[in-house]
Amino acid sequence: MTSPCPSGAGRVRGVATAATASPSLAPAQAAPAPRCLAAPQSSAATDTMSGSGPEAPQPSDAEEARLQEAEQDWAAAKAFYDNLVSKKPRPPKPQHAITVAVSSRALFDLVEERRIYEEQGVEKYVEYQQNNENVTLKPGPAFYFVKALEHVNARLLELYPDDEERFDIVLMTNNHAQVGVRLINSINHYGLTIERFCMTGGKSPIGYLTAYLTNLYLSADSEKVQEAIEAGIASATMFTANKDVPYSDTQLRVAFDGDAVLFSDESEQIVKEQGLDRFFEHEQLNENKPLAQGPLKGFLEDLGKLQKKFYAKNERLNCPIRTFLVTARSAASSGARVLKTLRSWGLEIDEALFLAGAPKGPILVKIRPHIFFDDQMFHVEGAQKLGTIAAHVPYGIAQKYQKSA
Repeated sequence: MTSPCPSGAGRVRGVATAATASPSLAPAQAAPAPRCLAAPQSSAATDTMSGSGPEAPQPSDAEEARLQEAEQDWAAAKAFYDNLVSKKPRPPKPQHAITVAVSSRALFDLVEERRIYEEQGVEKYVEYQQNNENVTLKPGPAFYFVKALEHVNARLLELYPDDEERFDIVLMTNNHAQVGVRLINSINHYGLTIERFCMTGGKSPIGYLTAYLTNLYLSADSEKVQEAIEAGIASATMFTANKDVPYSDTQLRVAFDGDAVLFSDESEQIVKEQGLDRFFEHEQLNENKPLAQGPLKGFLEDLGKLQKKFYAKNERLNCPIRTFLVTARSAASSGARVLKTLRSWGLEIDEALFLAGAPKGPILVKIRPHIFFDDQMFHVEGAQKLGTIAAHVPYGIAQKYQKSA
């Protein structure tokens, strides 16, 4: 079993057990600690998560002093910036924010730049970026998702001008600082509110994710995403859609697979190793036993918290966030356990689509999500072909089968 989250992890998202997500059956106010999730295991074990387990241990005196010092440092910095006049909204306090870290290759289209780096080396790459720093980069796979997050922020600021519980976008990249000017110019061109940068000069940025209190990390580099997942960070690899489709500019739309994404891979292990009939039997026998959490449960929980802020202002019908469960499970044979699990977590999903093994791509075309999370690459590829921005979550037993294939 993976090691538990650090002491004092008040808002930590711990993932329990072996990764179990809705098995994709088709062919396939002190500063809280960062979110943690357990790495995949071969058998189901339970861990704790915000609101779903025993109370976290109290921080030590030294930890308490460190947190107080950090709070004082933040207060001093905020006092300075509060005296500066600006119409641009400032980033929320990290302890209160829902931090989404995005790599430069996820945010922007850097295919040509990547080719130069791989074929000619880092020096030519940096030279090219500097020579083209006034050439605006085109949107990448995470671009419209980020735009939608910022729309939610704008609506929250209208309703709660003094509240800091909103999205904070961090550019987390292993690019060199010399490339930063082009990234800044492109961000400003599109009017994005991205104030925090982490540029690691060729080194992996994964170690900084916990320092930034990251809730979700999106990258175009599958190796870094795998590294982040193993470090306990909710993460996914972004893939560009093969077709251009219009996205809503008034509502953030997020679609999740179930097993090994929102839930652990407990049930998917049974599908892979014992077949569908045994899976159906297992789910019916355990219908009233909640599934353990998967790597993206914490992010759904964050979305739900923000939705409730809109509901509290009588904005349910005009909420700028909508969530979808798109699972290969069949409703009659294995759907009840999924819905009861969400209920036990106190979470709502706006729409639940049980496809009983049918392809997900056509349904996703109707939903038009800004992002779709799935643990199986054939679902990601099917979504891509029909124009959906898809993100692969490398978690659970499906990864073992994908590698062997």
